[in-house]
Amino acid sequence: GMEGLSVGSVLLTGCDGGLGLGLLKGLLEQPSPPRHLFAACLDPQGKGHGHQPVPKPSCPLADVTDPNSIKAAVGKVREKVGSAGLNLLVNNTSTTRRSTLATETAENMSLVYTTNTIGPLQISQAFLPLLKEAAEAEGQREMSCSRAAIINISSILGSIEVAEAWEERQDICYRCSKAALNMLTKCLALEYGSSGILCVSVDPGHVTPPLEPGMGPVTVEESVRGVLQLLAQLSATSNGTFWDWKGQRLPW
Repeated sequence: GMEGLSVGSVLLTGCDGGLGLGLLKGLLEQPSPPRHLFAACLDPQGKGHGHQPVPKPSCPLADVTDPNSIKAAVGKVREKVGSAGLNLLVNNTSTTRRSTLATETAENMSLVYTTNTIGPLQISQAFLPLLKEAAEAEGQREMSCSRAAIINISSILGSIEVAEAWEERQDICYRCSKAALNMLTKCLALEYGSSGILCVSVDPGHVTPPLEPGMGPVTVEESVRGVLQLLAQLSATSNGTFWDWKGQRLPW
């Protein structure tokens, strides 16, 4: 509906540009924006944003796989939210290397997996206590993104069943890392669901460089609008599932 996504506190990783920056702005523009919005950027100074007016990152997270960096971020968030906990964690940090099966390397595979799969795992582990606190604090029984949730920004390219756009881009390292991220979403859902934390994979349809005309949204704004609309609608029945920016359920 028009009420938008209403969430007390949000931590969004990968806010340095593209979709992350778009989601950050989209959240700020909701009818009732988050009381606490933590933007975890790779670039704490907020350089490299061109001339766009961007909120100062409240939570520089230089490396989503560095335990010290993550620990510091958890401390920062806890300082601000207190016993209310963290309602929504959006794992958006993502990297890719263009490749084909013929050119794929161990180095690519390992680099992309480290960021796209290990990063979200470590962030989710670290923020679990704050998410649990939020799930309990809300006192509502229904699962939702307003109560407590982990959203993993994935990709249709990680769907084994759909095997989308093979002719356009093979990108083995990216596909494998996103398929693994989807399995992580399922594991998180199985383990954290009983604590009232909703865990879902979302394909924002916005990949750089774009796949081909008509495949994903035309703009970041369109993607963001769709994703935020979807997040407002997710409930217990969506736990451990895969959706796209148009609000359609995707096969694994």
